[in-house]
Amino acid sequence: MVETATNLRPLVEMRGIVKTFGGVHALKGVDLNIYPGEVHVILGENGAGKSTLMKILSGTYQPSDGRIFVDGTEYTHLTPVQATHLGIAIIYQELSVINELSALENLFVGRIPVRRRFGFGVVDWALMRREAAEILKKLAVTLNLDTPVRNLPIAHRQVIEIAKALMLNARVVVMDEPTSSLTTLEVRSLFKIVRQLRDAGTAVLFISHKFDEVRAIGDRFSVLKDGATTGTGMIADTTNDDLIRMMVGRAVKQYFRNEQPVDRRQAPVLKVSHVSSRDRRQVVDVSFEVYKGEIIGFAGLIGSGRTELMNCLFGTMARSSGRIELNGRDITPRGPVEAVKRAMAYITESRRQTGFMPNFSIENNIAVSRSVKISPLRGTWGLIRSREDHRLAEEQRKAMAVKCASVRQNITELSGGNQQKVLIGKWMCTQPDVFIFDEPTRGIDVGAKAEIYRIMRALSNSGKAIIMVSSELPEILAICDRVAVFKTGRIVQVLDGATATEEQILDLALIREETAK
Repeated sequence: MVETATNLRPLVEMRGIVKTFGGVHALKGVDLNIYPGEVHVILGENGAGKSTLMKILSGTYQPSDGRIFVDGTEYTHLTPVQATHLGIAIIYQELSVINELSALENLFVGRIPVRRRFGFGVVDWALMRREAAEILKKLAVTLNLDTPVRNLPIAHRQVIEIAKALMLNARVVVMDEPTSSLTTLEVRSLFKIVRQLRDAGTAVLFISHKFDEVRAIGDRFSVLKDGATTGTGMIADTTNDDLIRMMVGRAVKQYFRNEQPVDRRQAPVLKVSHVSSRDRRQVVDVSFEVYKGEIIGFAGLIGSGRTELMNCLFGTMARSSGRIELNGRDITPRGPVEAVKRAMAYITESRRQTGFMPNFSIENNIAVSRSVKISPLRGTWGLIRSREDHRLAEEQRKAMAVKCASVRQNITELSGGNQQKVLIGKWMCTQPDVFIFDEPTRGIDVGAKAEIYRIMRALSNSGKAIIMVSSELPEILAICDRVAVFKTGRIVQVLDGATATEEQILDLALIREETAK
């Protein structure tokens, strides 16, 4: 950050911003100053108003009250066209690239250059390639411009979004949870680009729930809680505990490892033996145990095969071999319905795609797994048990502390943290003995994370077998008793969670494939 940035006139000022939705105050007079040449981190729990404020800045929403100043000029509100013209760009967590188009075509969507040739207008592909190459060179990124975006990793799709913003001369770039699906190495590459933008005088607004990222990339911060600003200042002058108190109004426990040593002299609760996927490439001869009171974490790079292993365990991916035992009893499922009936639960990595049914209410989402378990018709009969469904949903709403107006509310109306608690409640109804948590806190704020960790630890202490997959190494070290480092479909090494370090895990995850064999 430029040392004298706060002595400069703000590039953008948002004063007294109010936004109401049907009488509900999403924002209650928020102030925000954005200076050139800084990374300004926006913090807050889900539902605090962060996204609403950013949508007002980008012109998607109009404020109910308040003023916006850009370069000293006052606006009661902005339109998306005005925001773009003024150099304000927003990169949402759900990227807006078009998968069917190439990387080059995505960079010029809506503004394809045309030149005259033989009296006809033709696409100026040469100009497009020159401009694209120039902007990618500035970002120090090598990218095959002819590759369809659907074939690019998420990190490169984000580069395309950033490049599009810079090609439109963006002076303020908003990044909403940009690292939620990136590996550790991809995050490092993204941060390198963010620093380049900052050093070139661009203002970057960075929304994140991850304090290690906040410390690594941020210069200044603003915290929102319940639609109001609770703090702003320099990150270097503020502790994580201070930030958490501003976000949630209380101290939040950050470590949830077992307070009592795990007794591994007894027989394991869960024993997984020689599991391989049908192709014997994605998952290769994996064996491990989970003991009473223990949470075992699986760490590794995205694409290492961790999720594929979980799918093999739950029966959603075909196996060529393997046996799963619970308290000495073979429960190896041939499919997901059998897994449910054999007391297994799987909280998947993508809530929206494979976790819940978006057209269903909270009540229906909670009840459906129990219906699958108890009904000979695989849930069809259970779906008409409305009185019992309502009782179960209310029971889990209270147990999981789900914040909602009613269990008959649509699940998509909840924050990410509350959606995740609904999914855990859904599985609790089936009374499982084995829980698989795959990326359980992705896109969830610090307060909701602590609640999820508390639930997981309570389950393990009650004798359940808990398996956790996470790409966040601080999270792995905060809750897991042992850490299985995964690489190319195999367990490279199992570490003690109390002594393992992020550097040690990353070194093991990056070892050459032939070493892992």
